[in-house]
Amino acid sequence: MQPKVVMKSTSITARTLLSATLLGLGALSFSAESQAQTVNAVMHSGVRIIDPILTTAHITRNHGYMVFDTLLGMNEEFQPQPQMADWEISDDGMVYTFTLRDGLTWHDGEAVTAADCVASLERWAKRDSGGLMLMNHVESLEASDERTITLTLSSPFSYVLELLAKPSSVPAFMMPERLASTSPEEAIPEQIGSGPFRFVADEFQPGNRVVYTKFEEYVPRDEPPSWTAGGKVVNVDRVEWITMPDQQTAINALGSGDIDFIEQVPLDLAPLLETNDDLILGTLSEMGSQTMGRMNFLYPPFDDVRIRQAAMLAMNQEDVLAALVGNADYYETCGSFFGCTTPLGSDAGTDTWMATGDLERARELLEEAGYDGTPVVMLQPTDVATVSPQPVVAAQALRQAGFNVEMQPMDWQTLVTRRASQNDPADGGWNMFFTNWIIPEVWNPIVNPMLNAQGREGSFFGWPKDEELEAMRLDFAMAESDEERERIAEVIQVHALEQVIYVPLGDYRSVSSWTNQLDGVLKGPVPVFWNLTKSE
Repeated sequence: MQPKVVMKSTSITARTLLSATLLGLGALSFSAESQAQTVNAVMHSGVRIIDPILTTAHITRNHGYMVFDTLLGMNEEFQPQPQMADWEISDDGMVYTFTLRDGLTWHDGEAVTAADCVASLERWAKRDSGGLMLMNHVESLEASDERTITLTLSSPFSYVLELLAKPSSVPAFMMPERLASTSPEEAIPEQIGSGPFRFVADEFQPGNRVVYTKFEEYVPRDEPPSWTAGGKVVNVDRVEWITMPDQQTAINALGSGDIDFIEQVPLDLAPLLETNDDLILGTLSEMGSQTMGRMNFLYPPFDDVRIRQAAMLAMNQEDVLAALVGNADYYETCGSFFGCTTPLGSDAGTDTWMATGDLERARELLEEAGYDGTPVVMLQPTDVATVSPQPVVAAQALRQAGFNVEMQPMDWQTLVTRRASQNDPADGGWNMFFTNWIIPEVWNPIVNPMLNAQGREGSFFGWPKDEELEAMRLDFAMAESDEERERIAEVIQVHALEQVIYVPLGDYRSVSSWTNQLDGVLKGPVPVFWNLTKSE
């Protein structure tokens, strides 16, 4: 007989409270204030890093959308849209003029100015691979007056709007100039944005609980919401994110009415929710995510392309996806760096280089390269269901091929910090980690941060240096037609597979669940909490 979720009640169940207490999560002892028009959510990870420019971690990005806003948003058609600002482009395409809309206020009561936004863009561009590429083509970026930002290009670059509007990793969030002046290598000292929610600093419990309240002075746009574009209308007083590492505890809490939303439901537990008529189970992003493995190019053994190729061939997408997702209805094998559901998705090069579990070829390459048993330090997060299985499956495959794998378990936030280290793997560094990207983060060579190949100073963690790939990415950015961009993207695809810039391990979709008391849950690449209404 299939077990059922605890049916909904109006009080906290003893089992849920006990489980939360045992987990060290006192956050479930809600006050009367938090029960009134409060959405209680369990996200995919706890929030520790709260500077949204400092990391590509999705939980920090999600936090960023609560507190901060962007000059432009992106709709479901991948089209940039006005958000904080409208824009005009000169006839020659070299000057972009952005005008801030009326009613923009920081959470401390000060007016948003163009100078704030210029400083924010400059800081963002030092952390984001696409922003870095953009700034290589910028002659000047200045505040022409209190409400006008003028960006003048030094050479043609066609992806200005797309980079400012991209929904993820890393969005160009705006903040006051005094915060944006913080070094991009250091965290901002306070959370003051102009977004639809305020951050409640004195209720923040890093890794366990984060609280947001409605920003009463926020003025949403008039357009209907679409992805990160349109009106961000807040209809609830508070949103609380509560960490529950034990998925069964979260499922029980949702079923009993103690929480309202779970961002990621393990598919093996989804049947428990389907039996409860008070709950809704759904996929918020039909485009889904790409899971992948990244090797460290700075140190042996993966400074040798043949050994990177051997590692890729040893891994098997089917095995990884089966362990990660389980239900084949929610995943597809895919060798494309741009996702297989996008206009640039392609299988070019996958007949030669793809994670197919070809152990024989992997062993041949290891022998040819003279692999000497150098340990592969593999980072394994233990607290996030969507990134925990990949290293376990990969480690087994690599060992079968002949690699010496040293698995190092840790929580996700520790991994996020560790992967930034350029130290030798034997001295606090690493050789391989796994992560996931939503498809709108990787859908073309400019926004895909993993294809940045500028080496130690500019690339995403792993730090590949590949001047040929960088030249191709620049050609893509300057292409004048979709046909030309498609051609260049295919060339990039073949080259990046051969060099194993990273290992695409397939595409998959996550499932969320929420109480039927919530209405207006928006679909898109980022879980957002505007547009929601909650009935009592």
